[in-house]
Amino acid sequence: MKKNSILFTILGMLLLVLAACGAGEEGGKENTGTDGGDKQSFDVDFLSILTGGTQGTYYPLGGTFADLITTDTGVKTTAEVSQASAANMTALQNGEGEIAFVQTDIAYYATEGTLMFEGQKIDSVVALGALYPETVQLVTLADSGIKSYEDLKGKKVSVGAPGSGTYANAEQLLEIHGLTMNDIKPQNLDFGESTDGIQSGQIDAAFITAGYPTGAVEALNATNGVYIVPVSDDKAEELIAKYPYYAKDAIPAGTYGLEEEIPAVSVGAMLAVKKDLSEDLVYAITKAIYDNTDKISHAKGAFIKAESGLDGIGIEVHPGAQKYFDEVNN
Repeated sequence: MKKNSILFTILGMLLLVLAACGAGEEGGKENTGTDGGDKQSFDVDFLSILTGGTQGTYYPLGGTFADLITTDTGVKTTAEVSQASAANMTALQNGEGEIAFVQTDIAYYATEGTLMFEGQKIDSVVALGALYPETVQLVTLADSGIKSYEDLKGKKVSVGAPGSGTYANAEQLLEIHGLTMNDIKPQNLDFGESTDGIQSGQIDAAFITAGYPTGAVEALNATNGVYIVPVSDDKAEELIAKYPYYAKDAIPAGTYGLEEEIPAVSVGAMLAVKKDLSEDLVYAITKAIYDNTDKISHAKGAFIKAESGLDGIGIEVHPGAQKYFDEVNN
């Protein structure tokens, strides 16, 4: 009996030690402290990332970011379908999300209260970090007869969903080619609706501002050969001179089955966050994304780097994100 009593005592002690170790390991998966030491509880339990349509680039990337944030911070994060850039800025202002994808040009308009934000200045949203170039793609079918911007006259053209940055890009590119919305028959469609409309013959072309390869355009090319209308070098320079947040870009040969490289222009994609999120939380979110870019399977993941995380950002940066980039780049 005495031997059994001693044995039970030893087993009990071992179970207590193992339980304590297990609790420590489990705790390491939740709300990790930003200093890598003791665990930290953040001031939120849930985060929403506002993306765009399901057939664009924002949505699949948003899903990856949500997984990275959930894993590294312990704060459950989900990617939400939305109407993209301009609508995302308004939604953040209205408390309908905490993090959002947005074009750099649209973020600038929003915080300055210009263009589509005239009289509706966004003052509660700041930057988290830059992501990748977003190419303005004017998509049509290879046999449509549309080979230049001038060929758009009188045609039904999707200029982006209401509240999207694509509309502003379409308007500005039409402008430098001597056209206005009155010269075309504009249609307010999202990316999926645009390519479906092209395929069915309901529209002739569509502006799609997104990182290439864009899912909706790839799907269209799988059934119909597509053509991307080029932006000549002199028109790109004219556009950049008036709107300096644009950059020259090119869609490589082979993308969407294209036989040759297509010159284009792009703006930047970035992440914006609510200004009132804590510094520790935003630091942890930023670290979760930019420390784990090797886990991003989308082609645009190659462009997302900590060393370029502040490139092209024209609005205030959240102190938590600034702290992260200062640490990794200095």
